[in-house]
Amino acid sequence: MIRRSIVLCAAAVALPLLAALPVRAQTGSQTGGTSPSTSYSSAPVSSIPPASGSYSGSVPEKLVPGVLKISLQDAIQRGLRTNLGLLLAGQNSRAARGQRWQELSRLLPNVNTSTYIDDSKVDLAEFGFSGFPGIPPVVGPFAYFDARAYVTQSVFDWQALNSERAASEDAKAAQYTYQDARDLVVLAVGYAYVQAIADRATVSSTQAQVNTAQALYQQASDQVNAGTSPSIDGLRAKVELQTQQQLLIQARNDLAIQKLTLARTIGLAPGQHFELTDNTPYQPLTGLTVDEALDQAYAHRSDYQAALASLRAAEDSRKAASAGYLPSLSFSADYGLAGTYPNVVTHGIFDVRGTLTVPIFQGGRVHGDVMQADAQLQQSRDQLDNLRAQIDSEVRTALLNLQSAEQRVAVAQSNVGLADETLSQSRDRFAAGVTNTVEVVQAQEQVASADQQYISSLYLDNYAKISLARALGVAENGVKQFFEEK
Repeated sequence: MIRRSIVLCAAAVALPLLAALPVRAQTGSQTGGTSPSTSYSSAPVSSIPPASGSYSGSVPEKLVPGVLKISLQDAIQRGLRTNLGLLLAGQNSRAARGQRWQELSRLLPNVNTSTYIDDSKVDLAEFGFSGFPGIPPVVGPFAYFDARAYVTQSVFDWQALNSERAASEDAKAAQYTYQDARDLVVLAVGYAYVQAIADRATVSSTQAQVNTAQALYQQASDQVNAGTSPSIDGLRAKVELQTQQQLLIQARNDLAIQKLTLARTIGLAPGQHFELTDNTPYQPLTGLTVDEALDQAYAHRSDYQAALASLRAAEDSRKAASAGYLPSLSFSADYGLAGTYPNVVTHGIFDVRGTLTVPIFQGGRVHGDVMQADAQLQQSRDQLDNLRAQIDSEVRTALLNLQSAEQRVAVAQSNVGLADETLSQSRDRFAAGVTNTVEVVQAQEQVASADQQYISSLYLDNYAKISLARALGVAENGVKQFFEEK
């Protein structure tokens, strides 16, 4: 039970992260402006919660002078070096290997030596001997020594043998859990990075809207001063300008905070300045069916392989518990020298012994061990069945999210072009005096909304690709493949 807790503790940290994130993937900022009063969020998508627990932290590296240039692949490699969740998983794997060596020691020969020198004086009356003719009541002082080598070896111990097998499976499970932790680090770093570049795109988009609003305000002010437009047109344009300026302030703040989150995930030193070198990537992903994805997931998911190893360990532990009813046979021997001291007179001594231990009555201890092992075995089976269903759900969810996101990108691209054309025509109409600033402000907000929808769609597409790589169990290589430069 103690051994398998290593695997279960790691899973307890990892699974809430996976369960929480895909649910939020489809939540985008549903924005659109049809009037000057319409508002929209500067964030490309509802904020995905950062990796929970140890995966949100890291062991920081040293501060590097200047500004670091960090790509997505650089960030992933840094995360795989410094992320706290992965470091803890590595130590858990090491502890499981140590537990396996402890169980193995019960099956391997144990050899040691012992040497002692004794100087004694004995009162025979203490032991009930007194009054014997020719024997003094006190014997000694006298000295002697004993030097021996001891060896013990288990000949047959079915309980120890199955315990060692269970420990070996636990060690495999811990190693699989470590590999799964690498995927979780890629997941956490990938999410943080694509959110950061989406926030950066939002800053750029909002800055462009501020520039457009500034130009509109200047144009409206000139027409008001010239007496060709009412003063309310200038007021509308100024309100729109200040609204865009507020959104820009918020967008810059969101980007700064997201960069801090990314820095903590990948182990950058506190106060380290860095820039993201990758832009928002987009490459359609096709040719993967649900059945192919599920087959790949069951074959490559490290957490699934860890659960299988834990089940085998539980089966061996059940056998070890039942072996408590069986006899065991062991062998022990020693050889050495013994003699008097200080007048050294030595002679060889040895002892060879075979011990057969037959359990007769142990007060129900073995029965209790078997009941615990049965319960643990059933838990392992239930957890494996649940994980298999969870993998199925994660794969299908990731594919649905990816399909939806790619469709949204196509629509958003078209909408951006239409909104830009609408704004251009509205500004021309306003300059010609055909309309007022209401129409222009509405068109400007439609452009802002279209830009945000496009950024959100790109983010969700990248998010879905990272989720799919994780769901397939190939996050480390999959992210590199999905986001390689074309």
